[in-house]
Amino acid sequence: MNKIVIKLSLSLFAFGFTNLVFGQEVDKSVLNWYNGKAGMQTEKAYKKVKKKKSTTVIVAIIDSGMDIEHEDLKGKIWTNTKEIPGNGIDDDGNGYIDDIHGWNFLGNSSGENANDMRLEKTRILANLSQKAASESLTEDEQALLDEVKASVEEDRAKYEGYLAQMDMMGPMLANIPSMVAAEIGKENYTEKDLKKWKAPAEKQQIKQLALAILSGDLSEESIKQQKEQLQNMLDTHLNPDFDGRAIVGDNPDDFSDVNYGNNDVEGPDALHGTHVGGIVGSIRGNKLGGDGVANNVLLMSLRAVPNGDEFDKDIALAIRYAVDNGASIINMSFGKAYSPHQKEVYEAFAYADSKGVLCIHAAGNDHKDIDVEPNYPTSRYVFQTEKLDHFLTIGSSTKETEEKLPSPFSNYGQQTVDVFAPGSEIYNTVPQSEYATLQGTSMACPMVSGAAAFLKSYFPEKTMKEIAELLLSSSRSYKGVMQTHPNTKEMVDFGTLSVTGGVVDLYNAVMVLLAEEKAAKSKK
Repeated sequence: MNKIVIKLSLSLFAFGFTNLVFGQEVDKSVLNWYNGKAGMQTEKAYKKVKKKKSTTVIVAIIDSGMDIEHEDLKGKIWTNTKEIPGNGIDDDGNGYIDDIHGWNFLGNSSGENANDMRLEKTRILANLSQKAASESLTEDEQALLDEVKASVEEDRAKYEGYLAQMDMMGPMLANIPSMVAAEIGKENYTEKDLKKWKAPAEKQQIKQLALAILSGDLSEESIKQQKEQLQNMLDTHLNPDFDGRAIVGDNPDDFSDVNYGNNDVEGPDALHGTHVGGIVGSIRGNKLGGDGVANNVLLMSLRAVPNGDEFDKDIALAIRYAVDNGASIINMSFGKAYSPHQKEVYEAFAYADSKGVLCIHAAGNDHKDIDVEPNYPTSRYVFQTEKLDHFLTIGSSTKETEEKLPSPFSNYGQQTVDVFAPGSEIYNTVPQSEYATLQGTSMACPMVSGAAAFLKSYFPEKTMKEIAELLLSSSRSYKGVMQTHPNTKEMVDFGTLSVTGGVVDLYNAVMVLLAEEKAAKSKK
């Protein structure tokens, strides 16, 4: 799973983990910016269709699970009307018992749920190491083993180093107030005092730490939580001996072994999926959290993304479930560097393609060129002979159109990233009827899913292929505009970062469709 970036005022560590704080008043500059002029111009688009009727569109959210009882998602959750709740019978004969609001592919029939999982490279390391102990590996297998072993060891050393740094942070925090007071000559200083302080280069870190402490973003408790998060990664994500899949009880390499999972579509950690779902369709205009992009939408929750890398089998089955149960759009805010069952996943995409279902995928948060280093799943597998007409890959943009438009974490690719959409500083739903600001291409992806659902809702005669093409052709172009490169940090033409060189603009798309309608009427 591509790690989401949780946004606070300061990110202290290079690995990008910060503390998630609830209950704080949201920065008004962040609230709903993605629906405004710097974003997708959603509000302006709604004004143009206010006299049009809308139809309901089903969007499948393949993610970590969703809080389907969230106050801002009431009336927005898909219900399988062919299934009788709680009777323990597969009433609609689709192979899933009591799948009322979707399905959980990370659980078992006893109601137990798995969550922590290894990264795919760690699973490959474990499997190939076990095979090597009893038989000879092929040349390709040995090369892959060497590659993943080096990568896992590198990550473990890096995170162990971060933990050591954090051990020194506690004593350092206690000394910051007195150090700052000595510099500015004031003990009870304020944020305004700190911002006025023209700290020399060697004192800039102290100033930033003081600001973070004063805002509440940095504390002994936050450091403790980050240490626990890192230690958990070492114990699970990067531990070849850990098997979080055992609870599920299936064979993840056998795609015919499909009788697993349960109907708990929220699961133990639905933060990511709830935020993603809220971006697509949280209630608009109720002054709770951020507004969703699409108004007349139902969200189907398919839990297939754990805390760690998703399994190819779960993703393939979730895609097929979404298609077979009426979804027009599938949101996929996940990704990984390795995919051992690429053909099976591609076949699921081809199935969705044949049924006219639009799959929308996050480009990833490693600020890398995925033309060169794929982020799986992808629309361009090496064995692929035909283009998928219903697949979009989305990069993340900010509200800063002057030189800082691409999010600094966003992956890019002139051939494989189709378009950018708002993904930085996104305030929306999280579990327990809470709200938080998160960022990542995971947030940009549902922006486009919501935009596609909006267009399908108000212009139902359009196919999802036509809508996908329109979202690209009507995007707000920044070709020729120099922006900060997510990786090199040098100034580059924004047009080199994606196929379109643009940011999704819902207003532009609506104006194109309204013009088409007007032209069609004039011919009659």
